[in-house]
Formats: sequence, structure tokens, C-alpha cells
Amino acid sequence: MGTSDEQPGVTTARPQLPLRLPLGGGEGRGEVVGIRYEKMPDFPIANEMPILSLAARPAVQQLRSSKIREVANAGMGKKDVVAFWFGEPDEVTPDFIRQAGIEALNRGETFYTENLGIPELRDAIGNYLSRLHRLGGTGLITSDNIAVTSSGMSALMLTTQSLVGPGDRVVIVTPVWPNLVEIPKILGAETVTFPLSFTPKGWTLDLERLLATLEPGTRAVYINSPNNPTGWTIDREAQRAILEHCRMHGIWILGDDAYQRFFYGNGAAPSFLDIADARDRVVSANTFSKSWLMTGWRLGWIMAPKELIANLGTLLEYNTSCAPCFVQRAGIVAIEQGEPVVARTLTRLRKARDFLSARLREIPGIEATLPPGAMYAFFKVHGVSDSLAFCKKLVSDAGLGLAPGIAFGPEGEGFVRWCFAASEERLAQGIERLRKMVVHR
Repeated sequence: MGTSDEQPGVTTARPQLPLRLPLGGGEGRGEVVGIRYEKMPDFPIANEMPILSLAARPAVQQLRSSKIREVANAGMGKKDVVAFWFGEPDEVTPDFIRQAGIEALNRGETFYTENLGIPELRDAIGNYLSRLHRLGGTGLITSDNIAVTSSGMSALMLTTQSLVGPGDRVVIVTPVWPNLVEIPKILGAETVTFPLSFTPKGWTLDLERLLATLEPGTRAVYINSPNNPTGWTIDREAQRAILEHCRMHGIWILGDDAYQRFFYGNGAAPSFLDIADARDRVVSANTFSKSWLMTGWRLGWIMAPKELIANLGTLLEYNTSCAPCFVQRAGIVAIEQGEPVVARTLTRLRKARDFLSARLREIPGIEATLPPGAMYAFFKVHGVSDSLAFCKKLVSDAGLGLAPGIAFGPEGEGFVRWCFAASEERLAQGIERLRKMVVHR
């Protein structure tokens, strides 16, 4: 991993490519992709088999493990730990959504469905997105633009499988949920991380530097907004500039829109779907997990050009085949009847955000800003250079479970993430534990 000379702070991770051997017989005969092996003895000893690795291929072995899980594993099972490490609402799925799933099970809907999802759910998602976006006002989003997936995570992976291959250059705005950076690496892509900047007013995007990083030949740019972990939310001016630039150079835009409804401005967060047209290389990946409190159901979707949706249907066949029918039935009820759930959750999160941010700023040595979106406070702890060790110490010494900033990339070192999707009482309990730890360290 190295740092670009042209763009300070922009980090490029290049995969170790397989060995390519030319086929004999001159030009036009192609090449064969081989595998690099470590040097073995010329001949194994008689009656002994060579020792071969039983591990995964190098690209998989090089994936970074979850630092959040590492902290959580240190505290799971301890009853006195107040945990805010995972990005998950603390409320169960609403009863009317659960009942829809139960009723589908009772009807015996336990069989395979269409790869792209049952038509009723695809229609419901298309109608929902049309109410929010209408493809930049140029037309409705229809079921032909929708693929149902078994989670938002699956949506991101399937989209990447459809667009990215070995050696392709993918730019990712960071700090960010680590899965978004690691997914292209699984497929052998070259990942380039582009960091946001932390200021007293919050996290900001250097638009001109990002456009310079999106050089010709870049395959895709991944943008998570509202952002996990920072809460940063892209504005319309930046979206227009990025879209025009990507149109010019044929770059795909993948929007990870999981927190689209958790925006503390007016309406939903700005989306590329608001300004894109049907021919743009724009894909939106989304999930039922956050807005409708359905993390354990594992249901999501992809909104993409119709031509790409057809390819995604094939990929779905070779991944999960389809999402479970009873889960899809619950998804229909959530998206058609769940607006009160979204509104109530947003009100609750806004109150929790304001409470937690104010209390954090009262603790000496902590620098916190008010996030404009998502459900996290991502704050700087002065004097902390190893956030993983700090968070482990919080667990062992203070009984407080938070996520280390390093989990979201090197740009996050020295920061800590706190998921505020919790009651004010629990947040206050956590604040007191953090205060004692920071003041007396």
C-alpha cells in the first residue's frame, strides 16, 4: 500500500496479480493465467506428499479483519458492559412487519422465488423510490430498475461483482464502513481511498481533489452518504459536479444509501437519483435494516439501469438464488406502511444525537461535532493514537463498548464511533463511564 504523489492522503492498494504466461506460437495466441507458488523442493522425498497451503487465496487472506468485532469479542458475555459498538437500532422490528412475515410462513411461502425478487416487492420499491426521486424528474423508477437482495451488504457485493474486475481502479470516499473498501479487493481491484477532512464544523469533502483523483480509466467511485461513521452528507452541488465528471469519463457511481432517511435536514438526504437520468452509470444500494428496524431480516435492494438489472439476475442465481419469500412479504408491508416508523425513528435519533453531542463536548479532551446524518457520533479523543487499544481499555476498565476509529481506515485513527440509536438513559450511563475514563487516564 502506498500514497499517491499527486494527491496527498489518497491511498492506493494494489492487488498481487496472478502470473500470466504467454501461450506458444507467436502473437494472437493469448495468454494463460497461472498461480504463483512458493519455491518447493525440486523433487519430494519418496512416498511423501508436498506440503500445500490449505488457506484461502492471497486476496482473501489480505482482507482486514473487523476491529469492531475485535472490541466486541472482548466484551461480549460481560453483563456490566454498556455497548454502542454495532451500527444497529436498539428496538425490535415493529409488530405489523413481523406479523406479515409470520403470516407468509403460515401460508407456506417457504419456496424459491424469482431471482430478482417477487414482483410485488419490486413494484413497491420502485414506487417508493419514485416518490423520493423520480430519476432526476425525467421519469419514474419502475420494477425493471430493481433487484431485491438478501441484505444491503449483498447489494454492494453483487453490484461490485457486476462492475469490477481484477486490476480495475475503484475510488472510495473514507473514513467509511470497512466492508465498502474490502469488497473490491476480493475481486482483485485496485482500491484508492480518498479521505474526508475533519474540521471544527464537521467532516468536509475537498471536491476539486476528489475530481482530480477520479482520473480517466477509473472504473467506479463509491460514496456512502449519509456516512458511516462520520455522519457527513454530500450536498447537491458536489453531487452535480461528480455526476458531470463521471459522465465525461465513463465512471460508475455506486451510492451506498443505507442511511438516506436518517438525515437531519429537510426530507431524505441528497441522492444521485435526484439528478441522474436513465442512461447514467449510477447505482444505488439500499437496505431495510436501518429505516424499518430490520437488521436481522437481511433484506435490501439495488436500483440500477435496466440493462444492468438483467445481469444482476444472473449473479443472484449464482449467489443466493433469491431472498426468502416470507422476508420479502415483510418488506412489502414495511415499505408501504412503514412511513410512521421512519418518522418516529428519525425524531428519536435527532433527540439522541443532540443529547449525546452536547454531553461529549462537555468532556475535556474530546472534540465532537454535530453529524448531519446517519446515527453515529464520530469524535476525536486527544492524546489517543491507538483507538483499538483505547476501546479495549474502555471495555475492560469502564464497561463501555464503542467502536475504534481505525476500524474505518487510517483516516479514523484517534477517533471513536458511538452509535446513538439508544435511549437517553443508556446514553447518559455511557457518558458517565467515558467521562471517568478520559478524565482519570
